[in-house]
Amino acid sequence: MLQQRIDQYFENRENELVETISRLIAVRSVREDPLPGMPFGKGPAEALNLGLRIASDLGFQTANHENYVGTVDLNNLETRLGILCHLDVVGEGSGWSTPPYEGVFKDGMLYGRGSSDDKGPLVAALFALKAVKDLEIPLKFNARLILGTDEETNSADIQYYFERHATPFYTFSPDGAFPVINTEKGSFKSTFTKTWPVSADLPRITAVKGGFRINVVPPEAEARVEGMPIADLQPYCDQAAKITGADYALTVENDVVRILAIGKGGHAALPEKANNAITALITLLASLPIAASESFTAICDLNRLLPHGDYYGKAIGIAQADEISGPLTLSFNIFEQTLAGFTGRFDSRTPLCATKENCLDVATRQFAHAGMQFDGKLSPAHNTPCDSPFVQTLLAAYEQYTGLKGSCESTGGGTYVHDIEGGVAFGAMMPGFESNMHGANEHMRIADLLTAAKIFTQVIFDLCG
Repeated sequence: MLQQRIDQYFENRENELVETISRLIAVRSVREDPLPGMPFGKGPAEALNLGLRIASDLGFQTANHENYVGTVDLNNLETRLGILCHLDVVGEGSGWSTPPYEGVFKDGMLYGRGSSDDKGPLVAALFALKAVKDLEIPLKFNARLILGTDEETNSADIQYYFERHATPFYTFSPDGAFPVINTEKGSFKSTFTKTWPVSADLPRITAVKGGFRINVVPPEAEARVEGMPIADLQPYCDQAAKITGADYALTVENDVVRILAIGKGGHAALPEKANNAITALITLLASLPIAASESFTAICDLNRLLPHGDYYGKAIGIAQADEISGPLTLSFNIFEQTLAGFTGRFDSRTPLCATKENCLDVATRQFAHAGMQFDGKLSPAHNTPCDSPFVQTLLAAYEQYTGLKGSCESTGGGTYVHDIEGGVAFGAMMPGFESNMHGANEHMRIADLLTAAKIFTQVIFDLCG
């Protein structure tokens, strides 16, 4: 029986799995400015070449497509199944209990940036290809592992690849969760700005800054306040902490008080699971007895438009939901204000029912009423029917190896399959598991990755055998 052979194959492979993932975690594959032959900087290119070297050492045919994408082929037959993974990661941020770029294995969990998103699932898929090869499972078609390097920014890597190569008949990405994610919300990303004359009246806010990636809920944000001593600021911080759940640390630098807001980072698709330090800081700043100015008015307007804890865009009038994809979510993730103006960005994940009229146009009007320039882009949601033969095959394999009932789910996260007709996200996290991807202490349960590898092995046989 094939399942018994697959189960036996993956016995005692925990250490090998941990070691392989840890090698990839050790590479800080965050996108940077392009270099010659490295379209997304040194880190992503280094991770790609390491990933291909690992695959080659396992006996696979590999190809590097100009450091945009790498491919790993199981055989020389026609490619029927594409498994889309990525080696780039978001920045480490702050608040880690373990080194972010060192795989730390404890209590069955592997900690490190990329352990769950997406280096761990990538290795599970690679081990599945190896299992098919070692078990000599007969195939009629090829399964191809496609390794990207720009998923966390704008997927220019996969666009480059598919402009030059055919899309496989079936595609899934192990960059989500089981059972099957057949619906991915759309994307509504914005930039809003405002400028004003500099005011010298005290007290005043001289600078505000927070966030490092638009798809990451910021764990920290800081401001500088002039003309107000720490003793006077502290009661406001205590009150804001009760409202927001964030912490506020005060220090003095050249007679200016530095306020550091400390929240909890996380994935922009799940803002309710984080604690946004930017909105927590703005909540505090808007409560201070700052001298009247356009600068302070802007802070108060932002506190009204994007208040702390408003995960669904209610304040700007774009809250909406549908039965298939669930509610719109919104997270204010990038902000920088000087004495003369500000630039901010939010990341919203939109349901199937979102349109230009009920989303983009509404938000544009709300920010315009506050005298702010607003530029937004709305991309549609993705849905593959749950009753498609491909999805049903995936669900059957999931049920076979977990004993759990399979179902189709929606996510606010986006994967490589978002613009691929018929594509879905499939694993590698089990239902209910919290990996803290995009936040501090990202981790993955190794037992779940071994189960995922078994499921992927079965799927390769079911679709290519």
